[in-house]
Amino acid sequence: MDIKAILVWVAIGILAGWLASIVVGGGGLVRYLATGLIGAFVGGFLFKLVGINLNLGNVWVNEIVVAAIGAIVVVLLARLIA
Repeated sequence: MDIKAILVWVAIGILAGWLASIVVGGGGLVRYLATGLIGAFVGGFLFKLVGINLNLGNVWVNEIVVAAIGAIVVVLLARLIA
């Protein structure tokens, strides 16, 4: 994996975490990054499990939406557990 791919993952993670924080609350750059990156894995897993394939016209938009939905799920599950 090259540095460009890692930076793209980080950018998507931060953006997805920020979007999730708008929906469910919370904040902070590190928290955005953590929830966004974890949410990307969870969202991708859930979307493949259910068989949902987003087609919003742009690959980056699709990835950000999936990661944001996954981040929302992660935050809500964390709140249920805590």
